[in-house]
Amino acid sequence: MRRLALALIVVFVTGCATIALDALNQRYGPEDPTRFDQAIAVSPGNISYRDDVRPVLEKRCVVCHACYDAPCQLKLGSWEGIARGATKALVYDATRLSEAPPTRLFVDAQRASQWRQKSFYPVLNERTPSPDNNLAASVLFRSLALKKTHPLPDEKVLSSAFDFSLDRSQSCPRLDQYDAYERDHPLGGMPYGLPGLSQAELDIVTRWLAAGSPEDSPPALPPAVVQQVRGWERFLNGDSLKERLMSRYLYEHLFLGHLIFENDPQRRSFRIIRSADAPHASDAPARPIATRRPYDDPGVARVYYRLVLDHETIVAKTHMPYLLSPARMNKYRGWFLKPAYRVEALPSYAIEQASNPFITFAAIPPDSRYRFLLDEAEFFVMNFIKGPVCRGQMALDVIESRFWVFFVNPDSDFSAENAEILARQASNLRLPAAYGSDAPILTAWHELSRLEKKVLAAKSVILNQRFSGERKIDLSLIWDGDGQNPNAALTIFRHFNSASVVKGLVGDAPKTSWVIGYPLFERIYYLLVAGYDPYGNIGHQLDSRLYMDFMRMEGESNFLTLLPKGVRKSTRDYWYRGASGDEKSYIDGSKNPLDEETGIAYRSKDPQHELYGFLGSRLASVLGSRFKLASVPNAASRKELQHLTSLRGASLSWLPPATVLRVDDPPRAPQYFSLLKNVGHANVSHLLLERSELLPDENTLTVVPGFIGAYPNAIYHATPAELPALAGAIKKLASEADYRALADRFVIRRTNPEFWTASDALIEAYARWAPLEAGLFDYSRLENR
Repeated sequence: MRRLALALIVVFVTGCATIALDALNQRYGPEDPTRFDQAIAVSPGNISYRDDVRPVLEKRCVVCHACYDAPCQLKLGSWEGIARGATKALVYDATRLSEAPPTRLFVDAQRASQWRQKSFYPVLNERTPSPDNNLAASVLFRSLALKKTHPLPDEKVLSSAFDFSLDRSQSCPRLDQYDAYERDHPLGGMPYGLPGLSQAELDIVTRWLAAGSPEDSPPALPPAVVQQVRGWERFLNGDSLKERLMSRYLYEHLFLGHLIFENDPQRRSFRIIRSADAPHASDAPARPIATRRPYDDPGVARVYYRLVLDHETIVAKTHMPYLLSPARMNKYRGWFLKPAYRVEALPSYAIEQASNPFITFAAIPPDSRYRFLLDEAEFFVMNFIKGPVCRGQMALDVIESRFWVFFVNPDSDFSAENAEILARQASNLRLPAAYGSDAPILTAWHELSRLEKKVLAAKSVILNQRFSGERKIDLSLIWDGDGQNPNAALTIFRHFNSASVVKGLVGDAPKTSWVIGYPLFERIYYLLVAGYDPYGNIGHQLDSRLYMDFMRMEGESNFLTLLPKGVRKSTRDYWYRGASGDEKSYIDGSKNPLDEETGIAYRSKDPQHELYGFLGSRLASVLGSRFKLASVPNAASRKELQHLTSLRGASLSWLPPATVLRVDDPPRAPQYFSLLKNVGHANVSHLLLERSELLPDENTLTVVPGFIGAYPNAIYHATPAELPALAGAIKKLASEADYRALADRFVIRRTNPEFWTASDALIEAYARWAPLEAGLFDYSRLENR
């Protein structure tokens, strides 16, 4: 009976789908999945996608629909993304038992009809073209029109009918489902949960859609840019084994970056890809080789590394600029080509070897690899955060809310010992990606844990031997940026389910800090960037998350070696209150004993705070003032903002993680500040138990000029005269009602009719403040309070 019932259900559903498709065929004509395989040219005098339509979509739609976490995978930052359409399939799925097929725009398919074979459905009209059909048969138009006919309710805080949770169920209605969607979700028009487009903006998009969604021919690259592309492609495609190994290493570290030529005034972004197409073989664009990971077997005899123009809108959450210049190329030559080492054969692409950079690139001197990473350390740490892994609280509950990062001096004895450890332990430095994207749940983890213990034991023996006599670990361990590189010190912020990294030591002295040397830096990169697959199964995701605990603890352990031996365990215990003895033993204990005394002379009863002072002095020449409130010109505002930074305790629990504060002081231009909540934790070592580890009394607030964070949770506004009232309201927060009262006065809510005006000014200010780093903010995590 059950089989019969199931068969009847299948027949019924299939029959309903057939009826619905027949109805669409009668109304709009038959489907033509190839209609947008190539863009329709813009007619003379007609509306321009590039000049008219794209700016509207960027400011109103791309602010939610970009990157892997775009709802329904509908990426609206390029014509190709619109033509691709949407799908009900999820990229991020923590319960996935088997790996999913990748669906990366511009990589895994090149034409709209190919995306139809991958379960993507159109949001443009792919039926009989006519102005009426181009609107009525377009899911994109109907979603905008639905908002026009059913605008947001006239209320400050939207009801629970609006779901803004990160893992909310996604509707993703197809054309044949849209009538029912409109009936069941009349308030589900786009932009979702935000004010609709203005009439002028809607008219622009409507005219474009009615005209068949044409695209302008891309402008030709200037000769100077073409020349630089060719020069870099020549450099990256040398024939010697040494050159080819260098280029593979560079590609595996730059494949997510936005590569920008230093002297290009338009700051065009390029991507580096692997291709079977040799440079200059034809005028056709280079075709990417699609593999899950950058080190997977390309399946061709010779790989060529090509630079291709990035066609997508720049968004802050994925924007990682990396400048290319003659000076950069000379550095590469000095690190990778001039040293006297031999490459006898190119390494394998077999996953067991390719996933381990210490084996794959063993021929390249570790010092060269490390200096390459140090030179743009912020960029590579940014890859940890803005790459595919960091999405959601589970991915980020492995780190503190704010901490500082220092780096091992490449000229120090400690760095030399790291090289010796690499030579002896390379095969034990296995990473979760070695088990593929269909990794067994926890089986791989137990093996990785066993190997980590062996690495720590070997490291402890070597370091304790080297530093047991007159040689001591002292401040010379820490890289000072060679007196000129601001990448020598970084601050990492966690904003609950997103994160940020900036240069410098930002904010008050943090609870913990990391010291990173080459092996740790490279391991984290291959764990979170090159080796992490967002389409992987639960085993791969879980193993990667648990392995990151080891990375955090090693960075913290390195920092502890600078403190007096007598305070290391008490400091460790404070950092890990409530953690088990087994967990703490990875930092300083049986698995990783730190037995030797530091060579730093301490005089105070608070050596950690004293150490921060020593490090600040050592790095003084490279620590900028960009995020210091001392740079605020208005003395009264500066005083009140500094008062905000002094707030502590449970009242801050009611604040969102990352807030943009606009201070209006006409006739001067508004000033923008970032308010970043630092959440107190007993420890951050327990998966899925974060709530039980919170210590609200230890919450703090960091306030800085400018912008930190890609996902603003709230936009505040105040005049200088209102700043004391804002600080007072925050200090008194004790309930959601208290926050509601604060928001009534100071928050530009998502329901505010002037929200888009404020958003446009915010994005323009960001672009002026950080022209190279800025991109569109993402509003998918904007609060509704």
